[in-house]
Amino acid sequence: MLSQRGVHAPADRAACVPLMLFALLAVVFALGVPVAQAQGTAVATPTQTSAAPPTAQPQAAAKTQKQEPAGQAAQEALPAVNIDVVVTAPRIDVPLRLLPAATSIVTSDDLKAMPRGIGAEEAFELVPGLKIDNQADGARVHVSIRGQGLLTERGVRGIKVLQDGLPLNDPAGFAPDLYDVDWLTVSHVEVFRGPSSAMYGGGASGGVINITTSDGAANRAAAGTAIVNVGSYGFWKALAEAGGTKGTVNYRVSVSSNAGDGYRDHTKFDATNLYGKVHWTPSSIFRLTAVVAGTHFFNENAEGLNLDWLRQDRRMANPDALTYNEYQRTNRFTSGVNGQWTVRGNQDLTFSVYMRHTTWLESVPSSVQHRTYNTPGAILQYSIHNAWGARVNHLTLGTDLDWQGIDDFKHPNLGKAVEGPELLSDQFIRQSSVGWYALDRLELSPQWSLMADLRGDHLTNELDDHLKAGGVDLSGSANFHKTTGRVGATFAPTPTFSVFGTWGQGFLPPATEELANNPYAQGGFNPDLKPATSQGEEMGIRGIARRRFTYDVTVFHLATEDDFGRYRVPGRPLETFYQNAGASQRYGLETSAQWRPTREVAMRGAYTYSHFTYTDIKSLFGDFTDAVIPNSPTHQAYVDAEYANRRGWVFGVGIDAQSGWYVDQTNLPWSDGFVLVNPRIGYRWAGRGYHAEVSVSARNVFGVKYNAFTEPDPDGNSYQPAPTSEVFLGLHVRMGR
Repeated sequence: MLSQRGVHAPADRAACVPLMLFALLAVVFALGVPVAQAQGTAVATPTQTSAAPPTAQPQAAAKTQKQEPAGQAAQEALPAVNIDVVVTAPRIDVPLRLLPAATSIVTSDDLKAMPRGIGAEEAFELVPGLKIDNQADGARVHVSIRGQGLLTERGVRGIKVLQDGLPLNDPAGFAPDLYDVDWLTVSHVEVFRGPSSAMYGGGASGGVINITTSDGAANRAAAGTAIVNVGSYGFWKALAEAGGTKGTVNYRVSVSSNAGDGYRDHTKFDATNLYGKVHWTPSSIFRLTAVVAGTHFFNENAEGLNLDWLRQDRRMANPDALTYNEYQRTNRFTSGVNGQWTVRGNQDLTFSVYMRHTTWLESVPSSVQHRTYNTPGAILQYSIHNAWGARVNHLTLGTDLDWQGIDDFKHPNLGKAVEGPELLSDQFIRQSSVGWYALDRLELSPQWSLMADLRGDHLTNELDDHLKAGGVDLSGSANFHKTTGRVGATFAPTPTFSVFGTWGQGFLPPATEELANNPYAQGGFNPDLKPATSQGEEMGIRGIARRRFTYDVTVFHLATEDDFGRYRVPGRPLETFYQNAGASQRYGLETSAQWRPTREVAMRGAYTYSHFTYTDIKSLFGDFTDAVIPNSPTHQAYVDAEYANRRGWVFGVGIDAQSGWYVDQTNLPWSDGFVLVNPRIGYRWAGRGYHAEVSVSARNVFGVKYNAFTEPDPDGNSYQPAPTSEVFLGLHVRMGR
């Protein structure tokens, strides 16, 4: 399973076999199967099983240019979807086949098949280029795109995350978590991979995750959904959802709760999500969307184990985690409004105004930390569309305005999260971010299109030290600014095939969590940090072959200066700090495919090859050149096959495979790869006014022992073991739809 060495184990080489076979199959089909000529047929994106529904938000939806007549899909010999699905993650509407960027779309069918419906790793298993580590088997995950944010201790960095058009990131580009997202209520997700700072600023050096939740029923005043999932280690989730349309108003409300004991000791979690969304469309030229949401999340933190503890009992918690009762608790209220107004036939204005209020508490061995966040923001964007013969130009100008105030204080942890009376720190952090951007898309012909983005960002961070412990004032500021660009081109010789290429820049300032974790004192900013900058290229193809096989293949390169690394210090164990570790190079291949040989059978897969290295790094483990970045496996793949017959039975199996990886920058400690088999069976039926499904699914049915996550730690407490076999039961009932 793991070893203290710098060479691959035979078990790890065996784990790579299905990965390489899948990659070879995908490339052979993609490049060797003749491309179907245009016949007016629909074309699929790799992760889709049905066309994404149209929604109102220009910044948070995927739309289709043409809807199929009711019942037509059921009469097709093979299910199909449209490659002209309009992707909105780039802030302008772009048909997928003309988009010069690696992009995947995850649909509601994919999401509703999640056995638990709480973790992002379930949602994105068929999206290449993403790495998601679920260290505690709950909703707290580590998310990275092309290695950006790979070593983050908490939250999401280097990725812009939007939900219904409202950003989850703070002014520094840091998204503290994904707890606001109830994946079983999501309509679809656009995953835009590659440097996107020219679109969204410092929070998007790795890419964009654009989440759109479901609307209420379009054809009736009320319809509802009820879901109950239960499973191993005390897990349960319950969801109730209702929505509909009345006149010019469409609405949806949902409430869900989930909890579990976790696989390891001291990994209990519980969560509650409330969400309400209302669309008001008084005319064909104006639409307003209001969102109100509440989130609660609690999780115990078992921390990492060393090799001796791992061999002794992989389910045990780190003793310090029990002694000091380590945990995190988050409560958040979010409200926001999005609007779209067609000012003239060729001009439109979009805007967003939002506010988040968050209270957060964390217990670690040295302290119990309390934070209160207030995070307002606004977006204003104006677009002009003009045509000159066969040429069409879309010009967009806009600005992002974000602010955040953080009231932050710490008390000593006396044990069991009991707080001592004295203050270790008492400070207030003020942040602001102003970004302007210009986006232009030029359609030279039906086959050729160009896209260019330019953006400037200015970020300020100010800290007031109220404590001034020992007479030392830790007040200070950290300000960053950067201008970034991105250009791309697409050639689509037929409606079923396109080739694209892109060059882009990334700008990754130190995030809130990195600045506020000061290795030299209990308060103040980390004075050693500066922004990481990157630039990269990608080339790719996407299309459909013979109406049955869809594919997407991208190769990329990304070079980063002043890349971030994480570390720990002996004097404050189990706390994580960050530094500009050095320069890095990333090369990779991302591919996904779907094959529909019959109406009843669907096969899908995704494969990622990654070669991520520090070309020059300085760390607590030493100074190195050409060292592989920790926690970056060379191969990742997921393959899924499903058979659904006309009698309502559904049989499926997924195979999750990953090669091994180095644990720290020395490239000596090693964690072996794994192959997990995840079977499922379900039965669907319908009655008067309702549709229902009952399902049984298993994860890691053969009980493979592997690590969910590892982190560089000077004390060797690096390993977070994953669950062995898990079984889940689910009941989904839809009424009135």
